[in-house]
Amino acid sequence: MMWIHRSRASLDPMTTLTHTLLSENNFSDHPLGGRLDVILPSDARYDTARLAWNLSADQHPAAIWQATSVQDVQDALVYARERGWRVTVQTTGHYARILPDLSTTLLLKLSLDGQQVTVDPARRTARVPSGAVWSDVIDVVAPHGLTAMHGSAPSVGVIGYLAGGGLGFYGRAHGLACNHVLAFDVVTADGRLRHVDAEHDPELFYALRGGGGGYAVVTAVEIELLPYAEVTAGAMFFAVDHAPALLRAWRAWTEDADESISTTFRLLNLPPLPQVPEPLRGVQTICIDGVALKAGEAERLAGALESVAPPILGGFGPMPAPAVTHLHGDPEAPTPGIGDGILLDGLDDQAIDAFLSVGGDASLAVAELRHLGGALARSSQGAGALDRFDGEFLLYAAGVPGAPAPAAELNACLDRFLEAMAPWASGTRFWSFAERNPSLDGAITPQALRRITRTRAVVDPDGLFIAPRDADIAA
Repeated sequence: MMWIHRSRASLDPMTTLTHTLLSENNFSDHPLGGRLDVILPSDARYDTARLAWNLSADQHPAAIWQATSVQDVQDALVYARERGWRVTVQTTGHYARILPDLSTTLLLKLSLDGQQVTVDPARRTARVPSGAVWSDVIDVVAPHGLTAMHGSAPSVGVIGYLAGGGLGFYGRAHGLACNHVLAFDVVTADGRLRHVDAEHDPELFYALRGGGGGYAVVTAVEIELLPYAEVTAGAMFFAVDHAPALLRAWRAWTEDADESISTTFRLLNLPPLPQVPEPLRGVQTICIDGVALKAGEAERLAGALESVAPPILGGFGPMPAPAVTHLHGDPEAPTPGIGDGILLDGLDDQAIDAFLSVGGDASLAVAELRHLGGALARSSQGAGALDRFDGEFLLYAAGVPGAPAPAAELNACLDRFLEAMAPWASGTRFWSFAERNPSLDGAITPQALRRITRTRAVVDPDGLFIAPRDADIAA
């Protein structure tokens, strides 16, 4: 989505707190050995440390542990068990808003010092330590002419993205990012460091790929890379008056679009801020963006759109692969937000009318349709808990509470939006985009849910770890 960053003066009091990572060396001795910086609610640093990337998440954990090594992780689990607490793990906290009550939970924040992203150009793989975001990966692999199946912003945490499935601009060509994971290093609830792959702990390997997290503490991941130094990509912006014709033209184009191109249709409400280009400032705008691995496909799309309406600005052309992380215009700094989404079976004329009618509400910063299909619709051998999407489009909308609508009004608008689009729903959801509903029910198949439930009972029999979808796993 495209959220415009507001100045801190425009945020509520909680979000005006310092967002910098806590890097002080104020570590105290601990009988378990190693370093420890436990931040309790009485600590002056608590209100800053408890902030997640999504600043609308008002989390109040029993304590916060900042882990900078595998030993720190292992010590943290002992510390929590000694107090009868549970543990939830966070690197960036994009999905923190849907976590359950944390009053008896240790918030384990991961940023493993001394570990860097490493790349094997010959094998086209990278090893990524926990705490890394996608820009950390892209910076290392790009000099080798490679890229990764990253998210739509460079500041998205790698591990959380993969735990949710991983949908990006290479999805129609290559599927979900979680199914391009080769291995994980994890610390399980018993404190053991394990290497998990298709041959070692295959059931845990299955659950970690698209199962929502909460089975173990991932300390590193090995991923496959893609052989693209440059792609054809871009974004085209149009006046909202042309929205009905443009959406119908885009819908018709998707019906036979090549799998090499992934695109999104967005209805944007851009605020009147200096960082917004003047023609788009303070007005509703239509944006179609995407990435093509074949230049001709982008040219065909641009031609179809330009035959309907003249673009205000933008276009498609050659783009260095690292720049794709910025293409969607998602916020890259901590930002408050509330969003939700479902999968759609199709998009007929009535669906288009409903989308434009409700999606244009001023409470929403963005209402979008991501084209699925292609490799995203096919099961692959050896895939994880989420292997494919049962739907042609991903419907998603989001807004910033208080800009302009308060949270209650924004939630009501999201309810109306999803209700209006319900006749075209596939009955399934993409867990990472269903931000107000932590349940995995409907996000993965019933068979996959039963399988990962059995796995959790084996690797975490006492339920030490908590996760956004904890309720349906415990059922």
